[in-house]
Amino acid sequence: MSQTIRLLPFAGADGATNMSADEALLESAAHGGASLRFYTWTEPTLSLGYFQHAAERATDANLAGLAWVRRSTGGAAIVHHHELTYALALPPGKPWASPENWICRFHHVVQAVLADRGVKSHAVVCGEEQKLGPVVCFLHQTPGDLLVGGSKVAGSAQRKMRGALLQHGSILLRRSELVPHLAGICDAPGAPEFASEELADALKVAFAADTGWAVTPGEWTPEERSRTAAIRAEKYANREWNEKR
Repeated sequence: MSQTIRLLPFAGADGATNMSADEALLESAAHGGASLRFYTWTEPTLSLGYFQHAAERATDANLAGLAWVRRSTGGAAIVHHHELTYALALPPGKPWASPENWICRFHHVVQAVLADRGVKSHAVVCGEEQKLGPVVCFLHQTPGDLLVGGSKVAGSAQRKMRGALLQHGSILLRRSELVPHLAGICDAPGAPEFASEELADALKVAFAADTGWAVTPGEWTPEERSRTAAIRAEKYANREWNEKR
């Protein structure tokens, strides 16, 4: 029998709200609810990996002046600007397991959507990883990352809770003046223009085809909205929590 995963409405929010909402989805997944959402950011925002030092923001003048938030997942800093972000929250148990690591699998879904639109991409495999600079995640190419023309355009990270999985990641659409050395999908020669919501719709269809799951539009529950607000106040909008490292 096909699994059913809830597709939440496409939306934009500030960094603290986005990270709190993702954590609320992880809590729901731990209680059996599977969710997928695509979202954007209402202002250019720097997110630091959970273990990253807050002082690293000061190493780049463009980064130091940005709104910022700490993620619940690891990795390096990401500038969320001209991009599409996704979050996938899956309950524990065999029906939600994947024979392939979920980061690689989701990036292969992205790769298929790009290929349908004439954009050639390449997934990093073991032995090919390289670090091209400090602080910023998209200068660190690790196994499973997706590259277009040598530039990293998709990277993801995970967190687990009581066997449930949260995976969220960034899909870089266009170059940002804040990190001009990072090219996006649409900056590749001959690449078509993508609107973030258009890409989200295509990924939803491709994800359903890849998994065989029913991807069903749904809404946030009252409890999830309440938990998002509570988590936001406790963590992601709390300066002390963000600066704890």
